[in-house]
Amino acid sequence: MQSESIKTRVSEAVRSIQQRVSNQPVAGIILGSGLAHLAGKIENPVVVSYDDIPHFPQSTVETHHGRLIFGMLGGVFVVAMQGRFHAYEGYSGDKITFGVRVMKELGIKSLIVSNACGGLNPGFVAGELVCITDHINLLGMNPLRGHNEESWGPRFVDMKECYDPALRSMAHKTALELGIRLASGVYVAVAGPNLETRAEYRMLSRMGADMVGMSTVPEVIVARHMDLPVLAFSVVTDMCLPDNLHVATFDDIIAVANATEPHLTRLITSLLPRIASL
Repeated sequence: MQSESIKTRVSEAVRSIQQRVSNQPVAGIILGSGLAHLAGKIENPVVVSYDDIPHFPQSTVETHHGRLIFGMLGGVFVVAMQGRFHAYEGYSGDKITFGVRVMKELGIKSLIVSNACGGLNPGFVAGELVCITDHINLLGMNPLRGHNEESWGPRFVDMKECYDPALRSMAHKTALELGIRLASGVYVAVAGPNLETRAEYRMLSRMGADMVGMSTVPEVIVARHMDLPVLAFSVVTDMCLPDNLHVATFDDIIAVANATEPHLTRLITSLLPRIASL
């Protein structure tokens, strides 16, 4: 059965990683486009390329390096995914979320996710750092479709608090202490890879979305399936206001993400010991 095959592949990937890394990570971190600065702050890193892990998908997006980085950050042993997978790359839900299942089997107790996104909320500006409160899934897919592996989680997953309220509260408190502006918002995931039309931006905004992107939601769904608390951040790299649209190149998006990323790194580094103590 497909689910048994998935579980077998995850187990083989985990065993391969454990031959290289003896410590058990406390938290997992997924780094979005242009948000790789944090990886350089991990102390005593052990780097494992996706190429060297059985069954692990390969990143095809520019700036996604395709490796797991293990080490200390904020005094906590973590694993960071430097390179994620998207539906627009042609990957199935199982492959998009493979890294989340592997990190959970390696022992992580919580998951921190980051992404670069477009801003739909007119109160935001490019460079805004946002804590995700909820999401809308318009990807046209769900990674939990098919046979359910009961050892991983229930058939029907409750998503009403998919972004952990206690972790979000902690993030806002920590940001305030650090003097970092942290907004809140609803993230909508679309399939991509094209950017949206004016009419689509208008529709998404009216649906209640504050940010739009092409990732994160499948990873969060699978994390909640495995009972992992999730904290997620978006960096608004360009504004997507239908009546005032400007062309945003990939280089522009990465430049804004790079400029905001140090604030996100400071925030996550300060949060980790607090999260680990829960």
